[in-house]
Amino acid sequence: MSNNTDNRFQAIISHAKEYGFVFPSSEIYDGLSAVYDYGPYGSELKKNIRDYWWKSMTQMHDNIVGIDAAIFMHPTTWKASGHVDNFSDPMIDNKDSKKRYRVDHLIEAKADVLKEKGEGDKADGLIAAMEKLLATEDYTGLKQLIEDEKIVCQVSGTANWTDIRQFNLMFATQLGSVAEDADTIYLRPETAQGIFVNFLNVQKTARMKIPFGIAQTGKAFRNEIVARQFIFRMREFEQMEMQFFVRPGTQMQWYNFWKEERLNWHLSLGIPTEKYRYHDHVKLAHYADAALDIEYEFPFGFKEVEGIHSRTDFDLKSHQEYSKKKQQYFDNDIDDTTGKPFGNYIPYVIETSIGLDRMFLLILSHAYEEETITKEDGTSDSRVVMKIPAKIAPVKLAILPLLKKDGLPEIARELLDSCKASFKCFYEEKDAIGKRYRRQDAIGTPFCVTIDHQTKEDGTVTIRHRDAMTQERIPLTAVKQLVLQAID
Repeated sequence: MSNNTDNRFQAIISHAKEYGFVFPSSEIYDGLSAVYDYGPYGSELKKNIRDYWWKSMTQMHDNIVGIDAAIFMHPTTWKASGHVDNFSDPMIDNKDSKKRYRVDHLIEAKADVLKEKGEGDKADGLIAAMEKLLATEDYTGLKQLIEDEKIVCQVSGTANWTDIRQFNLMFATQLGSVAEDADTIYLRPETAQGIFVNFLNVQKTARMKIPFGIAQTGKAFRNEIVARQFIFRMREFEQMEMQFFVRPGTQMQWYNFWKEERLNWHLSLGIPTEKYRYHDHVKLAHYADAALDIEYEFPFGFKEVEGIHSRTDFDLKSHQEYSKKKQQYFDNDIDDTTGKPFGNYIPYVIETSIGLDRMFLLILSHAYEEETITKEDGTSDSRVVMKIPAKIAPVKLAILPLLKKDGLPEIARELLDSCKASFKCFYEEKDAIGKRYRRQDAIGTPFCVTIDHQTKEDGTVTIRHRDAMTQERIPLTAVKQLVLQAID
């Protein structure tokens, strides 16, 4: 990262802590690496993002339903899914510092340095070489690439590397006797398998007809050796996933549909198109026949926030094999080619998988602005404002009586009581009105209403718009509807 982007990112992290969005976990004990807690405004924002995604999936599509599967699953689930054998990353250790690195992160960091030096073509070539070697699992070639590029350890400054090894990312734990001779289970590394093992339960009870989807949000856990970039990569995180079950042979049609549908969801939050790009996978996972990432331009560069994967019939077929229970669907629609029903088959699956914590960081990164304001008298002032979309802002309306007397708090409290069942409000009497505005700017509140003496005379209030800082007088009775229209 350049100094400017690095400074901006550090400012966002500091702001997140100072204003109650994100705290280091167990901070009084010096924290726990790559684990974070969401504060009063962070927990509201996170919930609002989750709810906005959930509504877009299960309410706005009449063929998608939701479930909430358990974190603990039978250990054979992860054998069938391929996680026991394949869920690993190539790692390399520096012999001097004893620090372990993910190989792709190490090489990507070198590419970032090259770009900062204006050597973009060389950086692109380095990434292309890395992806080719990863695709063929040529770990000898990868180590040689690291040595040829003179990539050194950030701690020791040396290039004294071990050979590259695979490291499984699942957390194992004990839960008594799950099966006759097995008591080791795993914290789920993804939420998708809870959907797959419930495929027939959902299809039958919700009376779903292919094509249809199953959505889920929930915690997942990965033993990331190189957890970095604040909440972008953590050991405990939350996913929002939807598995869309389709007829074999139609998967690319639906893959392209969800590719566009999911990008449109991101754009519906008012984020510019140029901040996003698609990145097609060079190396496909063992279950996929097509895959891409939707990437966002964070302060530290374009990074994945959501994946779209065509998973074929791998998951259901594998669970059928390991469980010895059929995972087939009977399709009585008529095949135009044969004139007969399509009959029994194992559906193919299109997956959309978005990291809730990454989406949270995306919103913070896009919303954070430091502004210089020129006053009418020619002097200047500054403010930090979080331009969070109104529909997901932690607080929608701040209600601010100008004084703590003359009946103004009573009027303000009546407005609060009329609005708080419909959206999140904040009430404050303390300090000058300008200071109160600044605090609301810093947490992203889109509207502030000031109740003053004129309110008692004509029933109007001053409403302030966060982004433009414009103010207008409107009827007290119109406040609730104005906010509802903005967040609808």
